[in-house]
Amino acid sequence: MDFNADHFTLFGLPRIFSVDPLALDKRYREIQAQVHPDRFVQAGDGERRLSLQWATRVNEAYQTLKKPLSRAQYLLHLSGHEVDAENNTAMPSEFLMEQMEWREAVAEARTACEQDELEQLHQRVRQRMNTRYEQLADLLDVQHDYPLAADRVRRLMFLEKLLLDIDDAVASLEA
Repeated sequence: MDFNADHFTLFGLPRIFSVDPLALDKRYREIQAQVHPDRFVQAGDGERRLSLQWATRVNEAYQTLKKPLSRAQYLLHLSGHEVDAENNTAMPSEFLMEQMEWREAVAEARTACEQDELEQLHQRVRQRMNTRYEQLADLLDVQHDYPLAADRVRRLMFLEKLLLDIDDAVASLEA
């Protein structure tokens, strides 16, 4: 195995957004079985250290490829297009208005202790995200439109945060 290989190469997968999650999981388990530090308990210090480095590398790569948003960001990075979310915060006004409406709905449902409404909001945001992920797959895998894909990733970052906020609201009502 090559420490300099990208995550996709490490797992023997094509460099695409639409990764087969079962193939990724299978390759992860196979590679971990080869490099896990438990297999090197009786080995010398150098081999144990190398095993730990490989296990860490494989875990990091797996976590990156497992999550659609981080996988998209990684693909953009590999193609030389950074998401640059910290510096590129410009969003169309209609998108920002939609975000404000979502957040107001979450705040109102939380204040009114309407768990059913929060769960419906969660479902609607999740559906929106799934649609956006399908569009992102087309942008990355078919069209190779990396600048537009980077914009879509930035938008998905807003939705991911919104989903976490909804989950927090639901959890606070359940506590």
